[in-house]
Amino acid sequence: VYLPLLDTSHLSILCRLLINMKLILATLFVASASAFSNTAFKPRSDVKLFGEYGASSTSFYTTTEKQDSYASLADILEEKCKDEKLREVITDMLNACADITEALRTALVTVEGSSNTFGDAQLSVDVVADNIMWEAVKDSKVIREGASEEDPIVRDVDTSGDGEYTVCWDPLDGSSIVDNNWAVGTIMGIWGKETGLIGAKGSDQKTALVALYGPRTTVVVALDDGTYEFSYGCTPEGCQLPDGTWEPWICSREKIQISEDCKIFAPANMRAAQDLPGYKELIDHYMLNRYTLRYSGGLVPDVYQQFTKTQGVFSNPTSEGSPAKLRLAFEAAPFGLLVEKAGGKTSDGITGNSILDVQINAVDQRTPLCIGSANEVDRFNDLVVGKED
Repeated sequence: VYLPLLDTSHLSILCRLLINMKLILATLFVASASAFSNTAFKPRSDVKLFGEYGASSTSFYTTTEKQDSYASLADILEEKCKDEKLREVITDMLNACADITEALRTALVTVEGSSNTFGDAQLSVDVVADNIMWEAVKDSKVIREGASEEDPIVRDVDTSGDGEYTVCWDPLDGSSIVDNNWAVGTIMGIWGKETGLIGAKGSDQKTALVALYGPRTTVVVALDDGTYEFSYGCTPEGCQLPDGTWEPWICSREKIQISEDCKIFAPANMRAAQDLPGYKELIDHYMLNRYTLRYSGGLVPDVYQQFTKTQGVFSNPTSEGSPAKLRLAFEAAPFGLLVEKAGGKTSDGITGNSILDVQINAVDQRTPLCIGSANEVDRFNDLVVGKED
C-alpha cells in the first residue's frame, strides 16, 4: 500500500484522530454490552408488562368461531317470524340495505347543494340512501306509510290498499363521519297499522332493523324470540349454503345475548358533563375502573358493538346547555327494541324507565338515552337520572 509522506504536523493530527476513534469504539462496546445485560430490561416498578407491547390487555377481540354451515335468511324467518307479512317487509328492507351497500361502494361523499328539514346540509350519500329507501317502501306490497329522518313527515305509499306497516327510517346515520370512510348505518323501526306512528310507543313496534356498513354489511333484526344478525354478500356471488346454493344473506349470529355487566363504554354528549355532576361522576367511574372506551361519534357503530361484543353501554344524557339530538322514532326506539330483545336495558334519561315506554307525539321528537348492559344502565339511572330501580 502506498502512503504519501507526511510531515510532523500531519502525523500528529492523524495520531490524535486514531486515538479518539479508539475511545469512541470502546465506549460503544461498553454501552452495547450493558444494554443486553440482565439489568437493562428491568421495568419500572409502576409498570405492568402484560399488554405493554402488542395487543392491549383492555382490548376485546372476537371469540366467534367459524361454523360448518349457516342458515339462510329465508330459513330463519320461516322459523323465527311467524307473521308472513312481517317476513315480507323484513326481506324488502334487507334488500334495500343491500342496494345501499352497493351504492356506498361507488358514491363519492360530496355536498348535495340542498338541506334537509332541520337545515343540515345533505350529502350525496344521504340522498342516495334515502332514495333507495323510498323506492323500497313504495314497491313493497305490505307497507302503507313511510317516514324519513331527512323529511320527517308520515307519507302514504300504499297504492294497493293492502299495506300493513309504517316504516320509519334514518337512511344513513353518521353523516358527520362518513367522509372519513368510517362505519355508518341505516336504522328502521316498523309499526303496524293498528297504531301507526304518532301516538304509538317503541314497544308497539313489530320489528326493527339496524344495518352497519363497514368492511362488511351486517344487519340486526328483531324476531319473535330475540335479536338475530344477518351478513350480506360473503363473496361476489353471495353466500353459499350447505346444499351448494347461493343466497345474498346468511344468519351470522342467532339469538344474541347482551350480558348484564360490561367493560366497554361509549359516552356521547360529553359536554353535558359540565352541567350534570352525575354524568361527570359516571365518566370518572369508567376511567378509574379501567373500562375500555369505544366511541366513534356514530350512533350505529357505537351501539351495534353491543351485539358483537355481547356487552357495552352507550350514554347520551341531555342538559340545558346540551339539548337532546337523538330522534325517538328514527333512532332510539328501534335500537331500544333490538337491545331489549337481546337482554339489554334502556333508559329514557328522564324518568329512568324504558325508552320503549315513551309515547311518540311528533315525528321529530328528541330524547336522551342510555342503552346497553343492564347493570350499567342502572348505574346511569342512579348517578345521572337519580332513579334507582
